[in-house]
Amino acid sequence: MTNFWKYHGTGNDFILINNFDKKLSHSPELAINLCDRHFGIGSDGLIIIEKAEDADFKMIFYNPDGSQSFCGNGSRCAVRFAKDQKLIQNKTTNFSAIDGYHHASIEEDEINLQMNTPLISNIRLSENKLPIHNQVVINTGSPHLVLFVDDKLNIIEIDVKHFGSKIRYNSTFKKDGINVNFVGIEATNVIDIRTYERGVEDETLSCGTGVTAAAIAYHHLYTKSIGSQSIEVNAIGGQLHIKFDFRNNEYSNVQLCGPAELVYQGSV
Repeated sequence: MTNFWKYHGTGNDFILINNFDKKLSHSPELAINLCDRHFGIGSDGLIIIEKAEDADFKMIFYNPDGSQSFCGNGSRCAVRFAKDQKLIQNKTTNFSAIDGYHHASIEEDEINLQMNTPLISNIRLSENKLPIHNQVVINTGSPHLVLFVDDKLNIIEIDVKHFGSKIRYNSTFKKDGINVNFVGIEATNVIDIRTYERGVEDETLSCGTGVTAAAIAYHHLYTKSIGSQSIEVNAIGGQLHIKFDFRNNEYSNVQLCGPAELVYQGSV
């Protein structure tokens, strides 16, 4: 039997396992089985926490299809889990993930996660049947296509799984796959988002790297205001905040901020 804990960050839910004793042999097949919502525990990903020589812990993240990537909300849940497990003692921590090292701070109700510098690409979607007025590809640890939908189209009305899947597997992105974000502008520095995640191959209630990509995309395409910024992002599962600095045409100190909560624990 293996003990597990279930956490969520604005509805993005994860199975977490403390493997500091290295007793668990994990694999893509394990992730596929545990993440299955009908025959397993069910989640948007499996997170294994292990010892690290040069950080407080190492986070190993598997998507439900067994592939590996960086996960923003998963990382925030991992930090909360490590604190709850007393693997870290302070309110700040450094950990390693597939895309490198990250710093995080723990507050009463929020985990603030330092993201790596976003990479903005010139790749554009060539095939599209949705009314959009802007688009950009941004890598925030995982690649994201951010589509700003026409103001007349409510993103709640979009069939995210249908269109997200078609875009993720179309000729532009089929080789490596991409996460697809449908974004609406609510007000100045306030945006709404729905995300189709590769690896999950469905819409998720929230996506940390997607929320970060959408906030950077909004700033990059619509404001480019100088100095410290804070953008509110409303996902289906809740609200997140992206904070960053923008100076000399460069982004730095990008932080993904929001809640991470324990749902339940069990054994499998």
